[in-house]
Amino acid sequence: MDNLDFEQFMGSFSCDYRLVNSDITGSIAHVKMLVKSKIINSSDGREILSGLNSILKDLDKGWKLPEAEDIHYAVEKELIRRIGAVGGKMHTARSRNDQVATDLRIYLKNEIKDLLNLINSFQKTLLQKASQSIDIIMPGWTHLQPAQPISAAHNLLAYAQMLQRDKERFEDCYKRTDVLPLGNAALAGTSFKIDRIYSAKLLGFKNITENSLDGVSDRDFAVEFVFCTSLTSMHLTRFCEEIILWMNPEFNYITLDDKFTSGSSIMPQKRNPDCAEVIRGKSGRILGNLTALLTIIKSLPLSYNRDLQEDKPPVFDALDSIKICLKVINDMVESLKFIKKRTLKSAENGFMAATEIADYLAKRGVPFRTAHEKVKQIVSYCIENSKNLNQLSIEELNKFSKIFKKDVFACIDLKNIVLSKTSYGGTSKKQIFCQIKNLKRKIL
Repeated sequence: MDNLDFEQFMGSFSCDYRLVNSDITGSIAHVKMLVKSKIINSSDGREILSGLNSILKDLDKGWKLPEAEDIHYAVEKELIRRIGAVGGKMHTARSRNDQVATDLRIYLKNEIKDLLNLINSFQKTLLQKASQSIDIIMPGWTHLQPAQPISAAHNLLAYAQMLQRDKERFEDCYKRTDVLPLGNAALAGTSFKIDRIYSAKLLGFKNITENSLDGVSDRDFAVEFVFCTSLTSMHLTRFCEEIILWMNPEFNYITLDDKFTSGSSIMPQKRNPDCAEVIRGKSGRILGNLTALLTIIKSLPLSYNRDLQEDKPPVFDALDSIKICLKVINDMVESLKFIKKRTLKSAENGFMAATEIADYLAKRGVPFRTAHEKVKQIVSYCIENSKNLNQLSIEELNKFSKIFKKDVFACIDLKNIVLSKTSYGGTSKKQIFCQIKNLKRKIL
């Protein structure tokens, strides 16, 4: 192995580069703390801060740091090139071990805020779409089989609730990310009289780590972050799977803008739900990143080990994947339109009023298990005679029970069934308005 190969093997510059602003931000705070604590004099501090700020300004203009082993050495090397040997004082009372842990936390704190905004935006889209879909009746499924009629809005709001839990998990993850390891040095702390609380205040951290061994080697926050992205991506895949089914001509429940679909290279009639499929596929990649990160950390002895150099690729890839998925699915759902006649016609099939007939009997004193069996017999009769439940006459129903009166037909009307589900969280119009109102308080 020649030197070039070895340097590429050991280096992490290309992956670390996205931490450059976080690294310089952390260094600025560290130098200010060193000056305040009289560990370096104010003149040296001003010179170092001026050099760091000049690098930041050049980066903002599109300039790139020359490559080095990692981003930390690259920044320090450039600083010394610009201001001379005094730049070497920046690393006083600090190790790359606490430095890289700090950089990653600074970076993820900002990214978590961005992700919360993206999730919030998607929830707003779902709320808007739900508000437009309250009167659209569609089949609700269990086991992917016709079960009971629901409002299309109810289906959309289910995903808004999943996303609310996703937001709460990211917010909780933020709390554990918001802990500063700077000042832990290599592993044992430092003999310099540093002020870690001041560093935390400058960097906007709520807490500081309590144990220096743990502080430099802890990546729980990173694992938790990738787990949160994994669960969010899993929720997106559930929605995408439904979109894929709804687009199938056998269902034909929805339309999407053409830009979210593609044609076939050989079959001119096809419109494939490619965006939904790619989101579904990316979830496997994100889940793989979680497995990779857990495996990297598994069985690592305290404190820092070079294995942790491999923690960033899965974190960054999971982050990039979930961000693009949230942006695409938001735009895709904005374009989604339900085909009202088709969803209603589908809901009329599959005997979805069967539970209402059983409830009708139960409300009139028939034990529910007996009512359940009676309705099974009615459904079998319908299948044998190629009829739907709403096509039965009162005389036919009375063959199974004399309790049936003509008011049963109002009970099995699909619109009335949906309106009747007034229990808290149900699919009735009143409850959907309540769900929308409650979610608006949380996301708007």
